Amino acid sequence: MGQQKDMAIGITGMTCSACSTRIEKVLNKMDGVEANVNLTMEHATVKYDPEQVEPEDITARIEKLGYGVQKERVELDIHGMTCSACSSRIQKVLNKASGVDQATVNLATEAGVVEYDPSTISVDDIIAKVKKLGYEAVVKKDREEQADHKEEEIKRKKRQLWISALLSLPLLYTMIGHFPWDLGIPVPHLFMNPWFQFVLATPVQFYIGAPFYKGAYRALSNKSANMDVLVALGTSAAYFYSVVEAIRWQLNPGLEPELYFETSAVLITLILVGKLFEALAKGRTTAALTKLLSLQAKEATVLRDGIEEKIPVDQVQVGDVLLVKPGEKIPVDGMVIKGASSVDESMITGESIPIEKNENDPVIGATINKNGTIQMKAERVGKDTALSGIVKIVEEAQGSKAPIQRTADVISGIFVPIVVGISVLTFITWYFVVSPGELPQALEAAIAVLVIACPCALGLATPTSIMVGTGKGAEQGILYKGGEYLEGTHRLTTVLLDKTGTVTKGQPEVTDFVAFHNDESSLLKDVIAAEKASEHPLAEAIVSYGAEKGVEPQEASNFEAIPGYGIQADVEGRRVHIGTRKLMELENLSHEEYNATLSGLEEEGKTAMLIAVDGVIKGYVAVADTVKETSKRAIQEMKKLGLEVYMVTGDNERTARAIASQVGIDGVFSEVLPEQKAEKVKELQSQGQKVAMVGDGINDAPSLATADIGIAIGTGTDVAIETADITLMGGDLMHLSKAIVLSRKTIKNIRQNLFWALAYNTAGIPVAAIGLLAPWVAGAAMAFSSVSVVSNSLRLKRAKI
Repeated sequence: MGQQKDMAIGITGMTCSACSTRIEKVLNKMDGVEANVNLTMEHATVKYDPEQVEPEDITARIEKLGYGVQKERVELDIHGMTCSACSSRIQKVLNKASGVDQATVNLATEAGVVEYDPSTISVDDIIAKVKKLGYEAVVKKDREEQADHKEEEIKRKKRQLWISALLSLPLLYTMIGHFPWDLGIPVPHLFMNPWFQFVLATPVQFYIGAPFYKGAYRALSNKSANMDVLVALGTSAAYFYSVVEAIRWQLNPGLEPELYFETSAVLITLILVGKLFEALAKGRTTAALTKLLSLQAKEATVLRDGIEEKIPVDQVQVGDVLLVKPGEKIPVDGMVIKGASSVDESMITGESIPIEKNENDPVIGATINKNGTIQMKAERVGKDTALSGIVKIVEEAQGSKAPIQRTADVISGIFVPIVVGISVLTFITWYFVVSPGELPQALEAAIAVLVIACPCALGLATPTSIMVGTGKGAEQGILYKGGEYLEGTHRLTTVLLDKTGTVTKGQPEVTDFVAFHNDESSLLKDVIAAEKASEHPLAEAIVSYGAEKGVEPQEASNFEAIPGYGIQADVEGRRVHIGTRKLMELENLSHEEYNATLSGLEEEGKTAMLIAVDGVIKGYVAVADTVKETSKRAIQEMKKLGLEVYMVTGDNERTARAIASQVGIDGVFSEVLPEQKAEKVKELQSQGQKVAMVGDGINDAPSLATADIGIAIGTGTDVAIETADITLMGGDLMHLSKAIVLSRKTIKNIRQNLFWALAYNTAGIPVAAIGLLAPWVAGAAMAFSSVSVVSNSLRLKRAKI
């Protein structure tokens, strides 16, 4: 038996000691394994002999028993990538690594996200694998450190560009001397000296161009090819051919040398220009995140022993009592415990109207207190606040890959070897067929092919659009949890809306109050007094209505709730009954003359109740879960986008149809139990529809998970939000049509990017191959292609949704 190794495994799904005992028993039966499983800690400690068993075999055995092995997640900053071939290579190697569940590497954000089994592979092992490929990887820094690093990188690129430009300009000037016609512009004799050009070109080639050689070496040593290979091959061919020509000139002073020093130097300079613009533009794609983070309050006023004290917001602890004055930002998430105010929550929810806040109402960090001083209790601080959650979702979405990007990765992976092949073929054709023995012309055409074909624009085409799209969505209160959901939304054909809390407000309100004998005020006082003693949601709606009307509640006695019928109570000696027609029948009160009115109200989806005082019917009150102000317009917008809209509810068909007709929904699924909602989603999917489910409650979670795209209303429960693929931060359904429009515009933008990235390459290659494109022009076009792709992505920031 070999030397034993230790591993710790987190296990999910154990419910009792029988589970832990079973896992322990099965593991201990494996050759070379000693296991101890702790149910309370949901954890297994395992000693194993690596000569007899692999760690993956142990975790696979646990999963085969029906339990889960806890995976961990690490975010890495990866430096040194130059094009999509680099990011594809790193991603491929990591995904093949033992213990790695899934790895995603994003060129635009220079970041990687790796889900891994900590019992099999460590973060250090993952970083080592990236470094072995020749790239630098570190665990993701905080945003300020990252910003500093990017700022430093931009400064370095600018510095290199200045040096490269100063050395290349005299060489660019010498191109005038190569023109076949006289332009009358003097070219100093020194500039045409091969060794003078050599002195200028060498630092550009080997100091400024060093990253291209390093990148090419990394790629080739890992049996792949990327943009660096093309640049290194092209510039080296031009440079070394010129060196040979300079030596020939030295040995034969009368010889006219064919020099291409300016080609290699100007080419590197132009690529640096493109890289600098790219870096600057990439910085602008993360502006949405920076904007979100800038919303956060920097300080908080904490009350300790009655004394006000200003502290940095990151020092606020759960349970602290904070004082927030008018105009100040609310520091963290919490609850109002004293005072009242209105709060502008538009930066989080997208709702433009300030929300009234009173005692026991929740408040969200980073929102603005408008007009009253409040005291609040801190409940969620630091990374637990709503704003931090939004930032995390947006970061993850920007770092994820949309399926459309995989197409670009595949293309760029095979593109470079094909280009090298075309370049070699071009050289052979020119040297042996077109201009036999003319090495300079053959070389120039081959170099131009290599340079024009650099696929860096292809690698940027998708991630930059995804970054800008998810950022713009966040600014509008639309959170996509990943690039795949931003892409998938544009394919939707059908939207299934939960009724309560989604189409409607989710809270009953009094819609009608009628007194038959013109004593509305006194009747309302009696009704409020009687209902105040009830805990029924309808009673709460009636009491709230009374408060709005300024009614002073009186005391009721002998209150009694009659389930299914209504209530009765005594108010200042008067006997008050409020309830259905059945209640009136119980009290032998005739109600036939009101039946038509009540039926009409019920047809509108309202709950109508008659009011009797001392044996006489005095009026009626109707309560309903009212439709949100924007629901009708939102549904019209969805129909304009070509979507079919359905509503699903547990209500009876009459009420459901009444609500649906108010907002313009044609398809209704009524009397659907919570567990049946997911079945309705599957039913629509079986008809070939791409379905979005929109809901806000715990009972919507299964259907949100089943739908092609699950969309949670941000005013809903945490469970619904956690399950959904998209969260609409406000309760406004207009955000839904905006989410679909933004998805469509982003995909259109990505397709434009891919078209232009490929158009530059495919159109440029034959032009370069037939000798109509000088290498330095090819370099300029290649740099411009990257800049144009990123610039096109940034147009999304100004798109109207």
